[in-house]
Amino acid sequence: MTPYKLGPEAVRQLYERHGPALLAYARSFGPDRSQAEDAVQQVFLKLLRGETETPDAPLAYLYRAVRNPALNRRRTMKRDAPLEMAEHWFSHRGGNQEAALALQSSLAELPDEQREVVIMRIWSGLTLDEISSATGTPLNTVASRYRYGLEKLRNRLKPYRSSGRTETGRTED
Repeated sequence: MTPYKLGPEAVRQLYERHGPALLAYARSFGPDRSQAEDAVQQVFLKLLRGETETPDAPLAYLYRAVRNPALNRRRTMKRDAPLEMAEHWFSHRGGNQEAALALQSSLAELPDEQREVVIMRIWSGLTLDEISSATGTPLNTVASRYRYGLEKLRNRLKPYRSSGRTETGRTED
């Protein structure tokens, strides 16, 4: 388990593959898209410049590296009044913005720790062990947060899913 430096091509591939999920993850800590983008870009810039070594689990490292400045920024912003979630974190593959907004709203209502684990697991495909490593949280705690977070999302999105709407928005008879 010795750290190593990634080459430019490996960094590019990581960014293309995981950049959007890392941005959504950074956005989950606060409403400012530009600050989330800055956090993600700073991490990749350090990798490109060779300023940091990557451990054996680069994806877990990326999440931890994005998490730290996002949490620091949130701590400094605690005194400011919260803003409405005006921007969208997600876009629905089928173009259903209502579904994307319902998911975003439901995620925002989760406790921070549960939202963090759910985003890392679902949108980036990290294993629970990798999430444990990225957050410095015991594996059993990560598993519990994931389970509770999914349960809350299912309950909150159940009325939306069972509304009987078709893709056109009409109600089925």
